[in-house]
Amino acid sequence: MIEFNNICKTYQVARRGSGFGNAVKTLFKREYTTINAISNISFSIHDGEMVGYIGPNGAGKSTTIKILSGILTLDGGTCLVNGQVPWKDRKEYVRQIGVVFGQRSQLWWDIPVMDSFELLQAIYSIPVPRYRNNLDELTQLLNLEELLKTPTRQLSLGQRMRCEIAASLLHGPKLLFLDEPTIGLDAVSKIAVRDFIKRMNAEHKTTVILATHDMQDIEAITNRVILIGKGRKLLDGTLEDLRLEAEAAEPECKSPETSKDEKPEISEDGNPEILEDENSETLKDKGSKPDLDHIIARLYEKLNIM
Repeated sequence: MIEFNNICKTYQVARRGSGFGNAVKTLFKREYTTINAISNISFSIHDGEMVGYIGPNGAGKSTTIKILSGILTLDGGTCLVNGQVPWKDRKEYVRQIGVVFGQRSQLWWDIPVMDSFELLQAIYSIPVPRYRNNLDELTQLLNLEELLKTPTRQLSLGQRMRCEIAASLLHGPKLLFLDEPTIGLDAVSKIAVRDFIKRMNAEHKTTVILATHDMQDIEAITNRVILIGKGRKLLDGTLEDLRLEAEAAEPECKSPETSKDEKPEISEDGNPEILEDENSETLKDKGSKPDLDHIIARLYEKLNIM
């Protein structure tokens, strides 16, 4: 179980103007700006849950994942994962977690994928029978057999991401933290990754936290969503809760006004003809539901977090 209570995290970012003169000034005096990456965020996640963690760029998603991974420490609050503080006794803690950063690799670039897996076996001290069993299962589920002898640098992005996910699960972690795991993947690769994550959750009760901008991933994988913005938690609920919140944010549609002298044009069937503006969305088919991307965009606008 994950318990995240009143977590705060700030960064000091150096600022300076352009030009040689300002560059020289920074040698003697630097100006810093404090960035509140996370401000009093609290949530709890039970074993076996699959949670989407969403928000605009700079909202604090990756910072949260890094805190849960033990990479960053806190400025305030408490964080417990299965009774452990992530950044304390890290060697023991990381045996329980798997982490995938879409733009970072845990595979060695110039050696075959199989060699990277064997290095990870040694790093995590995975017993040989367990390692072979997990490797066989992951190879079959992710279709890696043809990739194991290939150097990482020669893999396509989709192939590499499948290997990255396998690498994060070789030691059989109870928790899986995913930060943009399908970034840049084609449709076929995305579907394969989504199906695999759902299968691992169903068969091994793996707890999954998915931080992403891809709303199709959220809709396909998760059953709970936490929305954050500007370092604050804004919503915690189901996808249906998101839709209801977005509907509440949608301004009421007003019918176009006509002057007293104007008469609506009559169509051939005798009904008044409604003229639709190309740029207007108020007269679109009311039976069609907006997709999740539009729902999130409406919430961002309503909550003023862009």
